[in-house]
Amino acid sequence: MNTATLIEVRYVVPVRPRGMVLDHHAVVMVDGLIRQIQPTAEARSTYPDAHRVELPNHVLLPGLINMHCHSPMTLLRGYADDMDLERWLTQHIWPAEARHVSYEFVTDGTELAMAEMLRAGTTMFNDNYFFPDAMAATAAKAGMRAAIGLPMIDNPSVWASSPDEYFDKGLDVAETWGNHDLIQVTFAPHSPYTCSDDMLARIADLSKQRHMRVHMHLLETQWDITHSLQHYQKRPLQRMQNHGLLNERLIAVHMTKLSPDDIKLVKARNVHVVHCPQSNLKLASGVCPLADLLSAGVNVAIGTDGAASNNDLDLLQEAQTAALLCKGLSGDPKAGSVLDILDMLTINAARALGLDGQVGTIEVGKAADLCALDLSWPETQPIYNVPSQVIYAASSRQVSDVWVGGRRLLENRNLTTIDLERVVARAREWGRTIGVANHAIEAHAELNGAEEDGAEVGGAEVDGQGTVAAQ
Repeated sequence: MNTATLIEVRYVVPVRPRGMVLDHHAVVMVDGLIRQIQPTAEARSTYPDAHRVELPNHVLLPGLINMHCHSPMTLLRGYADDMDLERWLTQHIWPAEARHVSYEFVTDGTELAMAEMLRAGTTMFNDNYFFPDAMAATAAKAGMRAAIGLPMIDNPSVWASSPDEYFDKGLDVAETWGNHDLIQVTFAPHSPYTCSDDMLARIADLSKQRHMRVHMHLLETQWDITHSLQHYQKRPLQRMQNHGLLNERLIAVHMTKLSPDDIKLVKARNVHVVHCPQSNLKLASGVCPLADLLSAGVNVAIGTDGAASNNDLDLLQEAQTAALLCKGLSGDPKAGSVLDILDMLTINAARALGLDGQVGTIEVGKAADLCALDLSWPETQPIYNVPSQVIYAASSRQVSDVWVGGRRLLENRNLTTIDLERVVARAREWGRTIGVANHAIEAHAELNGAEEDGAEVGGAEVDGQGTVAAQ
């Protein structure tokens, strides 16, 4: 028998069976998998030679899954705030990306994001950004689980200059990383308004052939609908349906502008929805109708979005916002219950990625993706209801330990595979570089009397569709 590890905790919240809380239990890990879940005394007797991790004041949860982020954008945290989505993207973020994004930028930004996410209990993230090969390599090196999106957009970018190049380079990444134990590869078309009908049809065909998920921004703002009606004479969901993209492989992010008929269609087509409440609130884009989606039986997960629009990657904080917002908007205090929200952070996310047989709950045979929170803090005392404390009271600072596939990536708040000091130093260097460049552009614009929404912004042209074309 291979050496076992016992994680001995005060509480285990396995997520399935729903609502179960196990007191004074141990989770037994062998070869990266969960072998048994037993009362602590019984586990010690069964595995007398096991390595023991004693966390007497802690709750053990399945690792949290961030279902939508743009990891490298940690390097643009706070770069542009307090403005609507269109201005934020076209006048600030896209021009900055055209100037600065590179393989090195993506590597450093992803590593900074993973450091933040692991310290907040996240064991897997679903990403969408340029240089997906850099993200995959960085995640694999750190031992973190990731779904890496192949960026698809009709306009030239730092990653590709034509639709054919997006597909060619993306499929090369899929061939390289598609069979890695920790890495899943998805198609990641940016949005309906940045993808042509030909591109969407091709993605739909490849998704079906290769059984690959499609991770996409959808119905994020009212402008999305207006643009679609003007240019295609169809609402975005109708356009997606016409191309065969409304199905169980679609992970639809934001979805703030859903009508009752839209919700029925999403449910009928088994589409997965990702709720990003803080980013949507900050950009005043709208609010995903979570209570209606849950009532309809739609599978909903939670994402942080990127740190440039959130401005953090803290899933516990996101969960608290989702729960409170759901109740406030629906007028129903039972809507968005702690168990609903806990499912969204774990098993619902795993289901959206087709990984619910491997992760998302603490069950025998599943991967040992786990996170432990110290509930002895005054902020989480006394304890009457463990899931309630996790969702409504706990802070990500209480996350002490994280395992991915049985490997301990966070030990007593210390990262074991990421050099945090070096990562922060690199982030500061990028901050200086980007800040100096931005200051120079603003000074040039002021000297020439240029308006902020001029035709040329920092070496990138912004067209009338709100997309960026590299010079």
